[in-house]
Amino acid sequence: MEEYTFEKMWLDLKNGYQIYYTYVGNRYVLFKTAENCYTQKLLSADKKSPHPRQLMLTLKRVKEMFPYMEEIEYKVGMNDEYNG
Repeated sequence: MEEYTFEKMWLDLKNGYQIYYTYVGNRYVLFKTAENCYTQKLLSADKKSPHPRQLMLTLKRVKEMFPYMEEIEYKVGMNDEYNG
């Protein structure tokens, strides 16, 4: 299986895919909002999590996080169980 690289993830985001991943023990979805602007939404169900539910990120920040992302998946549409 081919290694999933940052460049491939960037193209997936550019083409409208949503990237689901685990980062520092929490599950997130990431999608492109505007030029050099990405939205990261927290999907983990832990109500006591101190992490923000939604953040706006630049491509530079996404690139910094990429090496630490685990269980990366990409999808075309939001799954209803994650809308909230």
